Amino acid sequence: MPAEYSTKDQTPYLNLTSDEDGELGDKVQQVRAELESLKQKQEEIEREKARLEELKRRQDSLEQGRSDMLDKLTRALVVVQRETEESQKRVEQMHAIYASFNQHLRQLEDINARSWSPNDLPRELSKALSSVEDARAEYIKSQAKLSVDTSSEMTPSSSMESDYPVEEEHSFVYWLRSGFAFTMPLQIIAVVFLLVYIWSSTTGK
Repeated sequence: MPAEYSTKDQTPYLNLTSDEDGELGDKVQQVRAELESLKQKQEEIEREKARLEELKRRQDSLEQGRSDMLDKLTRALVVVQRETEESQKRVEQMHAIYASFNQHLRQLEDINARSWSPNDLPRELSKALSSVEDARAEYIKSQAKLSVDTSSEMTPSSSMESDYPVEEEHSFVYWLRSGFAFTMPLQIIAVVFLLVYIWSSTTGK
């Protein structure tokens, strides 16, 4: 019995010839080469997959960014257009106010009470007072538009609103007193000319 086991153990599992053994070796090498080729192809496929995923991510980012900016720019254009129109209106209003103020300024600068003759004193005085009142009315009417200006020349503490408050906020007595104070110089001039006129008339007689 031991001899039989020894004989079986010495029997090879594959009884191949040298040619068959070489052919098997070639097949093993071929399988290994195919496995290596498949591995390289798998790596190439994974790299291609990563590249496509990156392209897809960038494309999604492009679409999202494009859609976001289209919406923001569209809404911003509406705001810019509205601001431009309001700015143009503002400029037109400022030009009109400038022209009006300049006209009233020239009219007031042209008032020269010393050049009035005693005979023309009442008429010239009425014209001068009318010019002052017209200038004041235009000034007060324009203060609401000018108060929008936030420049250093029109601060809340020194704006026209502090000098000439809106008419609705004060009583008639306030405006009566203000008008009397504003026209005080002209009234004094009128009284002086009136006295001169009376004196001239009395002396002439």
